[in-house]
Amino acid sequence: MGVDPGLVATGFGVLEAGPGGVTVVDAGVISTTTGQVLEARLNAIYRAVHLLIEAHAPSLLIVEDLYTEYKFPRTAVLMGHARGVIYLAARQLEVPLLALTPSEVKRAITGNGAAGKAQMQRAVQTLLGLADVPHPSHIADALGLAVTGMARLTGRIPSGRATSAHGVPRGVPRSVR
Repeated sequence: MGVDPGLVATGFGVLEAGPGGVTVVDAGVISTTTGQVLEARLNAIYRAVHLLIEAHAPSLLIVEDLYTEYKFPRTAVLMGHARGVIYLAARQLEVPLLALTPSEVKRAITGNGAAGKAQMQRAVQTLLGLADVPHPSHIADALGLAVTGMARLTGRIPSGRATSAHGVPRGVPRSVR
């Protein structure tokens, strides 16, 4: 399960490996609003991630590592809060964690550690055999994290297969509030 943490939108993607390839089991965005106080937003993220982990019982949770944008240190601090509640939910449910940097995931998925959002979305679409580009980009990032984490475990980048008539599994994209 990959998680792209954010206070407004936390992307998640759950993959399952099978004999025919990788299937997207679930993916979406956990949304909060800027009008909510910080602790309410963190609680919403924590509760949603906790429920997702309980529902899918992933063997590994891959979270985007914190990177510092020196122009916006407040954003990095707030992102750290979101990552903290995600780590807490995983720890409470005894799911091991792996943190990967955005550039490492981009390099694994696209071959370019500085790939843009559109390039990541198209690459994830192609790798997982989806009919449509994962949107918003938080979903593509979370699925990219899950693919890269799976590659770390197996030693190869997994390929996907379409899972419905339209190639997009039920639940992609969806929003959790």
